[in-house]
Amino acid sequence: MEKKRQYHPKSTRVQNHKYRKHHIWPWIVGLVVLAAVGAAIAYFTSVYFKTKNAVDKTYDPHTAVKTTGEFNGKKCFAVLLMGTDTGALDRTEKRGRTDTMILAVVNPAKKRYTLISIPRDTMAQMIGADSFQTEKINAAYELGGAKMSMDSVSKLINVPIKYYAVVNMGGIMKMIRYVGGINIRPTLSFEYGGYIFKKGKLTHMGGAGALAYSRMRYDDPRGDYGRQERQRQVITTLIKKAISVSSLSNLDSILTSVSSNVRTNLPFSALQQIATNYRGCAKTSSSDYLHGYNAMIDDAAYQVQPTSELQRISDKVHTELGLEKETISNNETYQNERNIAHGFSFKSDKTQDYHIYDYTGDDNN
Repeated sequence: MEKKRQYHPKSTRVQNHKYRKHHIWPWIVGLVVLAAVGAAIAYFTSVYFKTKNAVDKTYDPHTAVKTTGEFNGKKCFAVLLMGTDTGALDRTEKRGRTDTMILAVVNPAKKRYTLISIPRDTMAQMIGADSFQTEKINAAYELGGAKMSMDSVSKLINVPIKYYAVVNMGGIMKMIRYVGGINIRPTLSFEYGGYIFKKGKLTHMGGAGALAYSRMRYDDPRGDYGRQERQRQVITTLIKKAISVSSLSNLDSILTSVSSNVRTNLPFSALQQIATNYRGCAKTSSSDYLHGYNAMIDDAAYQVQPTSELQRISDKVHTELGLEKETISNNETYQNERNIAHGFSFKSDKTQDYHIYDYTGDDNN
């Protein structure tokens, strides 16, 4: 029988290192978990070109958008973060769907960023499909890549999304290892992947341990919502640890990990501007999530979001982006209206059947 590894809390002193304006490595680590905290000017010229070459390999020109003047330190912006699980820890199969979808909103006026989880089983229209099609939101990446993912999430909660970053969860594991691990107080007690976690006990986690902590779902009373909370906890802790680290010795390994585990439509120049102009936003964060209801659609388990919840999240993101609130109206609100008219109740705790009706909205172009 495989022996369980018991984590023991370790007291950690995080020294307050003076921020180095030309130091890029904490921001490279931040890129893996939050595209809004990306890269700064290199400390040495040779290092700069090494870094640029590695980050350029993460760039996706197929979804490129104009970024001139966008990251001046005054404008708010949003980035869709998506996590895939291809070969990390004990998994070896290649998967086209995104296991994690988080909308990161950076607000310089409040000097913070907000992480909003989109449950992967959320019913949503696939924007950009050849014909009307609804699927679980995590299928968008498999069906139409990053563009369909951005467009579908954007339509789901009625907010503008132009930027994205896709991260292989194996890359997260490596980044945590490179910064020396992270310290977290688990939200609940459980065992997973050979690791034991105790609720509220300060725990030092390496890359594999943190990945196991953020992956477990079925033993959490809150299911995927509990897992989403742990994912956000790992991300925010990693960002804080990354900005506190003054130097990283294994440069080549970090660059290799970044270039092979991240894809984004934010070019190196934009990431430099983000690092320089938004560094104050990386220290403070808030989090939220779309809270839906279990439902069966054609014998498959989904999460359906009530219109009031879609509106709540839409209003929150609009506020964080400095935009006026708008009444949400899309395929999901239409389906909710029709299903409620036919007996579906968002007040019930039972799993109910949810029917997809033909939708005439012109959202596929």
